[in-house]
Amino acid sequence: MRGFVRRHTVEDALAIIDTHLHPLAGEFVPLSAANGRVLADDIVSHYDVPGFDRAMMDGYAMRADDTNSAAQENPVSLNVIADAFPGRPFQNSVAAAHAVRIMTGAPLPDGCDAVVPVELVDASNGGSHIKAFAPVSAGKHVGHRGEDVVSGTNVFKRARVLRPQDLGVLSSIGQGQIHVIRKPRVRLVVTGDELLPAGSSPRASSVVDANGPMLAALAERDGAVIHFPGPIPDERDGMLRAMLADADVIIVSGGSSVGIEDHAPSLLLEHGELIVHGIAMRPGAPTGFGRVGERLVFLLPGNPVSCLCAYDFFAGRSIRALGGRPKEWPYRSIVAPLARSITSPIGRLSYARVQVVDGRVEQLAVVGASVLSSTTRADGFVVVPAESGGFAAETDVTVWLYG
Repeated sequence: MRGFVRRHTVEDALAIIDTHLHPLAGEFVPLSAANGRVLADDIVSHYDVPGFDRAMMDGYAMRADDTNSAAQENPVSLNVIADAFPGRPFQNSVAAAHAVRIMTGAPLPDGCDAVVPVELVDASNGGSHIKAFAPVSAGKHVGHRGEDVVSGTNVFKRARVLRPQDLGVLSSIGQGQIHVIRKPRVRLVVTGDELLPAGSSPRASSVVDANGPMLAALAERDGAVIHFPGPIPDERDGMLRAMLADADVIIVSGGSSVGIEDHAPSLLLEHGELIVHGIAMRPGAPTGFGRVGERLVFLLPGNPVSCLCAYDFFAGRSIRALGGRPKEWPYRSIVAPLARSITSPIGRLSYARVQVVDGRVEQLAVVGASVLSSTTRADGFVVVPAESGGFAAETDVTVWLYG
């Protein structure tokens, strides 16, 4: 941590960052494009769904009272006067001792209050008459108006992340354009003279960019629109142009520490605000945060595990908040006992990669910040608070699961 003016605690850094986080403005999108989007307003239905009483089975619509005396040995005979189909209802009223043959989903004719299934009547005389062999109660096999949605109901609240079934409900209440929170626009700036673009083959002293694809996938998961043309060299003018891009959030990976090739902090200080630089955490200590104009800028370390850790704690939280999503991690968690102790320096929060084996938590032996494959072997991570010094064996800990 030598070289940093101050080491912010994770909690202090989050509190500072949170003061800059407000959901973006809303925009209208067609229903077909609304899956996974975040509602900008409550949705109130102006319609009953369905808008009419309807048959829930194929059968015969009738008055329940007409079947009161029906029995196997004494069936009730009813005149069949018409047919009713979905979209083609019977338009007239049905009198006593009469019935209408009806299909599932068709509107219940006026005068009827029940449906007798086809298998419970005898229609062997050609269909002009039927015989009912058992009484049916009012409302039997009838779906009632508004049983799905009642007009005036607050169907969905603001900030809901829409799911496929939600789109079906929105369609059923006549919503064709949905008011959603705009997706944050994120410009990824991955720096390093040694970096080759994704898809290249490693060679000589160069390495293939791992942080760019990882960060793009993480930010997309968190609801962002990504602009990432590829890695750029450790060169001030190119980095500054990228940091001034038309975006809501700039994420810089690499060049975030205090070395002679770490240009990002000084550029942010010169052209905007460097609000936080240096976090009491392991890995991820060189993380920074600031602004250039209205853009939020996150400086993430170049070491891949540090980059992942810093994104999870700070940048991802901010992208989710700007897009109207919950700030909290989108990871599932479990609580399980430690197989062996985890130690951590007092004064620094630790991000420990772990596996869950036979219901017990084990820290991975490889803990280097550059060993990204450790996160693919891990089931998740355990956060060790800065003041704790670690956890003893058999302690129940919270594991945040990657998948």
